Amino acid sequence: MKKWHILAIILGICALPLLAAVGCELNDPDRDVKRLFPESTGYRTLYASIREKGGKELLQRVEQRLGDSFKGLFETADVPYTLYRIFKGRELVGYIHGVNQKGRYGGIQVILAIDTAGRILAFYFQRLTNSEAKLLRDPEFGHQFSGLTLRDFEGYDIATGTARPGSKIAALRNPAAGAEDDFRATLRAAKKNLILCDEFLLGNLFLEKETSR
Repeated sequence: MKKWHILAIILGICALPLLAAVGCELNDPDRDVKRLFPESTGYRTLYASIREKGGKELLQRVEQRLGDSFKGLFETADVPYTLYRIFKGRELVGYIHGVNQKGRYGGIQVILAIDTAGRILAFYFQRLTNSEAKLLRDPEFGHQFSGLTLRDFEGYDIATGTARPGSKIAALRNPAAGAEDDFRATLRAAKKNLILCDEFLLGNLFLEKETSR
């Protein structure tokens, strides 16, 4: 076997762990934090993974709360999540977190800004590949998520793409008739994002609510 063939194999093997680590960071943290939290005076960046925060037990709990299994490079216990704690002076005023989600035509990145009570303040796509992406990126679509919490997503069934009749999630409207797959992927990403925020940032505030019902 030629030397360059051997080298290529070795490099490919060494790259496997890197390929498995797929995180989602803000493209321009300084700009994005100020845009999402105009009153902010600074932020701190944290890094966490399911493996280091709880391993298999945590992964199982997250999947149970999501109502779906983690799969693919986007969703492994080793994925390094990047979380931003936002401050106004010394006061913690909220968080920003993004997740990767498999879409129909490629990866989707859903960014959420939430307050310290876990309510969504802002929603947007950092990445979206779709022929009707312009409709999904319309601010009016993103505004529908404002005020929602993880509690609102409890009745959303990812497997069927249905929500509890009369719920806030059932009221969300897809502006792109030809992008139903990516609309459902977006709702999955938003729910997953809120679950991870609850686990990593909010001290399982909503898990306590779920178990007390």
